[in-house]
Amino acid sequence: MSVLTIEDLQVSVETEQGTKQILRGVDLTVGEGETHAIMGPNGSGKSTLAYAIAGHPKYHVEGGSVKLDGVEMLDKTVDERARAGLFLAMQYPVEIPGVSVSNFLRTAKTAIDGEAPAIRGWIKDLDASMKALRMDKSFRERNVNEGFSGGEKKRNEILQLELLKPKFAVLDETDSGLDVDALKIVSEGVNRAKENTGLGILLITHYNRILRYVKPDFVHVFVAGRVAEQGGPELAVRLENEGYDRFLAGAIVE
Repeated sequence: MSVLTIEDLQVSVETEQGTKQILRGVDLTVGEGETHAIMGPNGSGKSTLAYAIAGHPKYHVEGGSVKLDGVEMLDKTVDERARAGLFLAMQYPVEIPGVSVSNFLRTAKTAIDGEAPAIRGWIKDLDASMKALRMDKSFRERNVNEGFSGGEKKRNEILQLELLKPKFAVLDETDSGLDVDALKIVSEGVNRAKENTGLGILLITHYNRILRYVKPDFVHVFVAGRVAEQGGPELAVRLENEGYDRFLAGAIVE
């Protein structure tokens, strides 16, 4: 059973006003096959957690650890973390001009597995995943995210998730900008990946709507860089109904 363990994670970022601490000691444990929803107001540290786990150079880890199956990830490069089994679906996926979706994915799969997948089987798997995500086959030869709509970019993120088969995925507001139909299609893709591989999920969101499709086992409320409350799916419903006022009254903000 794989496990992602985050202990006392403290992260800062450089701003025009100087160093600002964002995460102030976060503890989370995500087991294989578990879905953990991270909710909270803007500026609470949700996306900082995602990018710190992935290894974004903008975010400076001041203390704590992030371990995958007991192995420290914080001293590894971004690509080493990816090969170890960590995956980040970005809130704003970037465009990669000159690199086709097919070549990008096959190169990434080769880096993870240590050998290139057989081309015939690879195309079959790629087409099957694209069909399930309602992506036209023409997207295979289009440059990664170039000219894609917001919904198409998010589907492309889940296409990567399904084909690369990581151990743990951090989904940073994957539901933002999606209409009802796209939200359902993307959610189905996340659920397929979990069912097929035992994927562990950290799902960052503002809203309960995606949690109607991707059912969380645990919900964690982030406020001012800390976990302020934890519970089950019912906590997400309460947050949608009541908001975060009861947490913000006592929050520490610098």
